[in-house]
Amino acid sequence: MKIPSSIWTLLIGIVLTLASLWYGQNHGLLPTAATDEAVLVDGLFNTMMIVSTGIFLLVEGILIYSAFKYRRRAGDNEDGPPVEGNIPLEILWTAIPAIIVIGISVYSFDVYNEMGGFDPHSIHEAPMNQESMKMPGAAIAATLSDASANTASDQDHAQMVQQHSVTIAQNVEEESKPAELQVNVTGLQYAWIFTYPETGITTGEMHVPIGRKVQINMTANDVIHAFWVPEFRLKQDAIPGRQSEFSFTPKTVGDYVLICAELCGPYHGAMRATVVVEPQEAFDKWVQEQLVASKETLNQAIAVNPADLSPNEFLAPYTKDMGIKPEILHQVHH
Repeated sequence: MKIPSSIWTLLIGIVLTLASLWYGQNHGLLPTAATDEAVLVDGLFNTMMIVSTGIFLLVEGILIYSAFKYRRRAGDNEDGPPVEGNIPLEILWTAIPAIIVIGISVYSFDVYNEMGGFDPHSIHEAPMNQESMKMPGAAIAATLSDASANTASDQDHAQMVQQHSVTIAQNVEEESKPAELQVNVTGLQYAWIFTYPETGITTGEMHVPIGRKVQINMTANDVIHAFWVPEFRLKQDAIPGRQSEFSFTPKTVGDYVLICAELCGPYHGAMRATVVVEPQEAFDKWVQEQLVASKETLNQAIAVNPADLSPNEFLAPYTKDMGIKPEILHQVHH
């Protein structure tokens, strides 16, 4: 019994569809999804994998079938039959890829808007406010501006300290959920600096609590850098003189690597930092430790005015290792 070609086409189509759907959902190519926003990107990536797998199997299957069926037989020295073309086939293999590309474009644009999107109307020039001046990069920029103030006019100086503010627009649902934690991020060759404006903590390692929406206010000191954490499915450029804002909600505890995904110099590959997602209790403990450490460091850095100390008090730290007791210094003074 000969099976009609239409039945073979249907069966092959079903097999290709099932194989593509299975592999598109079980490829295992993506790292852990550590934020709520990662689900959107994973859905888009899985869809692209399903389509790509189906096209790959179809094209390779036709190539293998054609190479076997239309191979040159032994003793066949004749020319192949002339083929003038097949207009319906050409229309078909042009229309199907066009529909696929348009569909993926619309889907990716929808995901981009769901994750925040980009609002061109929010780009504007604004002078640095107090919050932006708390960022380490702003302090360096202000220092450079002061150094050049002797040769530049007041108008030129005002233009130097201005910066662009690029806001990643949030959708309606996200706008109703204000960020519970803000982190100012500064990229510079070749390190990331994180500042928590609510507490004044500045560190080279970012800590965020699980389940709380985090807003990132990011800029760069020198050249363009890129904030990329693969597990967060977030990538955003850090641009000198321009502040980029985006937000995410971590959902999986762990230590993640922040990578600079923009070539920024000879040591670009070493520009990495750790992002720690931890429970609220551990985050609060870390904050307290950082506050204590910064206070101790500040106290150690404060210069002592000798005029406020008596001679024996001033000399005590230096004479202690020499075996001279404070009582002897006190007697010498009197």
